[in-house]
Amino acid sequence: MRQRSLLAITAALAAGSLTLTACGSRDDSSNGSGGGDKTTVVIGVDAPLTGDLSALGLGIRNSAELAVKTANKEEYVKGIEFKLEPLDDQAQPSVGQQNAQKYISNKDVLGVVGPLNSSVSQQMQKPFNDAGLVQVSPANTGTELTQGDGWKTGNSVRQFKTFFRTATTDEVQGAFAAEYLYNKAGIKKVYLIDDQKTYGAGLAASFKTNFTKLGGKIVGSDHVNPDDRDFNSVVAKIKKTGAEALYYGGEYPAAAPLSQQLKDSGQNIPLMGGDGIVSGDYPKLNKKAEGDLGTSVGKPVEQLDSAKKFIADYKAAGYEDPYEVYGGLTYDATWSIIEAVKLAVEGNDGELPSDARKAVLDAMSKVKFDGVTGTISFDEFGDTTNTLMTAYKIKKNAWAPEFSGSPKLD
Repeated sequence: MRQRSLLAITAALAAGSLTLTACGSRDDSSNGSGGGDKTTVVIGVDAPLTGDLSALGLGIRNSAELAVKTANKEEYVKGIEFKLEPLDDQAQPSVGQQNAQKYISNKDVLGVVGPLNSSVSQQMQKPFNDAGLVQVSPANTGTELTQGDGWKTGNSVRQFKTFFRTATTDEVQGAFAAEYLYNKAGIKKVYLIDDQKTYGAGLAASFKTNFTKLGGKIVGSDHVNPDDRDFNSVVAKIKKTGAEALYYGGEYPAAAPLSQQLKDSGQNIPLMGGDGIVSGDYPKLNKKAEGDLGTSVGKPVEQLDSAKKFIADYKAAGYEDPYEVYGGLTYDATWSIIEAVKLAVEGNDGELPSDARKAVLDAMSKVKFDGVTGTISFDEFGDTTNTLMTAYKIKKNAWAPEFSGSPKLD
């Protein structure tokens, strides 16, 4: 939040040069985007910018920044200058909660993109909801975040009016992974492990439900600590079960050494996981990753005509870090907030409303546009209406898309 001394404010008012709005501050500089006074709107982006998951977090930050720069360059919302405020949550729920309060305290912030981790999001959702501040995650897939625990019994209830996401749910992802492994890969016996975090445990549970429904057999299950790197004891258990694959609910920093130790033990079976392992860093951390499987939301952007401009612009921007699996989804998440701001401004005679946060939140249900990853809109729970998934396989030390589709949900 901007801090001004009383003296500075008094002087500015005396000069008649300070214009105040309830949300959004006047900026005398156009910052190279067209001239004239503009109202500053801040979009936050919360992600792990340091630590084990920073490869994904930096891709999220960069993609959000690219969307903001594009909107300013095109003067997409007349009279508005967007600014990005990135904060590092270190993949820690407590830090994410602190970041949420920082965004809430800055009245110029009208929307927040992120976070990466569902467990972090759980600590951010209620504060944002209480403040009426829009949150759009490009990566949270825990179904309960939008629909509550009742989704498991068909009693879905929206949890927070301010929470939206461009990534589909683990209900969809778990079903897609089960169908792919059972029907496409022909694997009938699976050992199941999760890292006990919100995302990993939820994804593993969804996979188990759908895999057994198809006729597959879970031959054993276990839990690990996401910070563990020595998995020899659990690998020994797997060896006794005759498992044809290991399904892991968790993220790549633990999944990679787990897979390698599995192969080192003489078990030539694939590890499969969700979008949390589909990172370019996974094969870098696993010398025996060949043949491992992963699923992620949407189609790979490299296969989408709608993503050509995003890919070209990202390259031209010169970012050192790749956009990773969430790049396109992050751009679309950021752009959905930009679209909502545009609707709010256009509905108020070209000016940012005094109740800007409420106006942006109200506009989110009307947002619909052709984005990087396809048509972007949200259902009654705040979930994306796009349930397309892709299965990937490690080939020649890199993730390669194998199959895209939507699962059959009851």
